Amino acid sequence: MQGSANLNVMIKAARKAGRSLVKDFREVENLQVSSKGPGDFVSKADREAERLIREELMGARPTYGFLGEEGGETAGADPTRRWIVDPLDGTTNFLHGMPHWSVSIALEHKGEIVSAVVFDAAKDELFWAEKGAGAWMNDKRMRVSGRRHLHEALFATGVPFGAKSTLPATLQDLARLMPTCAGVRRLGSAALDLAWVAAGRYDGYWERELKAWDMAAGLLLVREAGGMLSGIRDGQDPLESGSVVCGNDQLFDPLRKIIRGEA
Repeated sequence: MQGSANLNVMIKAARKAGRSLVKDFREVENLQVSSKGPGDFVSKADREAERLIREELMGARPTYGFLGEEGGETAGADPTRRWIVDPLDGTTNFLHGMPHWSVSIALEHKGEIVSAVVFDAAKDELFWAEKGAGAWMNDKRMRVSGRRHLHEALFATGVPFGAKSTLPATLQDLARLMPTCAGVRRLGSAALDLAWVAAGRYDGYWERELKAWDMAAGLLLVREAGGMLSGIRDGQDPLESGSVVCGNDQLFDPLRKIIRGEA
């Protein structure tokens, strides 16, 4: 596996956190769990994974900034570079014993994601990309799907829970989209949804009310695999707005029009 020094640091950190999470996943019923809000849990395993990642990344690059889901943001001496980390994307799946969750690490340089790692430790699938160097799953080059027609396409999304305000909009999306396509999945890890678009398993994906750490790495995976993406509305930046729609070059526009209510 050839990559930059930064990418190798990211992969090492993701694998280290993944090993720790897999160990806890096997004993999920014994985890000490506290609640951050309806449907949004934080676990001892989650916090430990972020500690391991921070230790690895900041040990190798102490001047970089760090934004993590659990620990918040730490400014770096180098204002142009920042790690963006979700130590456990799919926490609710994890706590219910469902093997669909991931470690997500992105490197941002001057406001642009330049390196990305999403590690599905339960399945030992490592998705990674660097700007201009393509996207990969383990040692296999990834490309978005080649499907051309909505009726054969499989899409993914997230269904809002708890206090999130976008449930009505998402239900309207589903009402418009589902009659036109082969199916919609909601598996509970935005990072893996994006990675699976990059791998051609999904033909497209959309979601609202995401955080930067949910999608930073996945956005680069999709771009480097030949996919197209944008915010849901014109002029929206996904990382800033928290909304994203993506797909292959044939289905991106039809999907976006349906989600926007234009088709």
